[in-house]
Amino acid sequence: MNLINITKLTKIYHTPTKEIKALDDISLNIEENKIISIIGPSGCGKSTLLNLITKTELPSEGSIRNNRKLTIGYMMQSDALLPWLTVYENACLGLDLKDIKDTDTLEYVNNLLKKYELYDFKDEYPDNLSGGMRQRLALIRTLAIKPNILLLDEPFSKLDVETRKNISDDVFKIIKELKITAILITHDIEEALSLSDDVILLTKRPGRIKAIYKLNFLEKVLPSERRKDEFFNTLYEDMWSNIDHD
Repeated sequence: MNLINITKLTKIYHTPTKEIKALDDISLNIEENKIISIIGPSGCGKSTLLNLITKTELPSEGSIRNNRKLTIGYMMQSDALLPWLTVYENACLGLDLKDIKDTDTLEYVNNLLKKYELYDFKDEYPDNLSGGMRQRLALIRTLAIKPNILLLDEPFSKLDVETRKNISDDVFKIIKELKITAILITHDIEEALSLSDDVILLTKRPGRIKAIYKLNFLEKVLPSERRKDEFFNTLYEDMWSNIDHD
């Protein structure tokens, strides 16, 4: 079932001297319980698309239609953990902001912290965590509000390569176990291929859909295992040759 239907979406920004078209004629269906990656050159409108989905920006043309009420979780490039709050307090921050902290939601946070191996650190502060642990905490904080769609705007870009690979397995397992729809923005082809069910390739600005890759990996295969698949390198080379390089 489609969670979101995007039809002929165009976004134009106006400055005092010119008009900038960021996205042009984007039509796309986001299926429930899928991980969708969006890649393309810098400035092609990837983050703009997320802003349009969250309705923090409005389209110039076209439409975005939700087929059910959406609770949206948003992870950005920075983990945005508050250093003066403990791990547990950071995990509960979304509950505080939405004023939905009660016995059930707090139990849910505790279960997430236990399941993803952060409960023993709940009284620590973020500065005492590794980069991968910080990203897991940021994800748990986002999941605490029980979103049915998760938007990830290059959330691993500040991590080293090895940590990124390790955290990819954790994030994949969390998303699939909780049956959440996710949209990942990334510049990293390997990351997109290893994590996703589908990859949307955008052209340089104005961003248009150049290709959609429907990946045939088994759904339960972890990113670390996907990278070992003989077809992985073939897909990588094809996508690399198809991207509009500056």
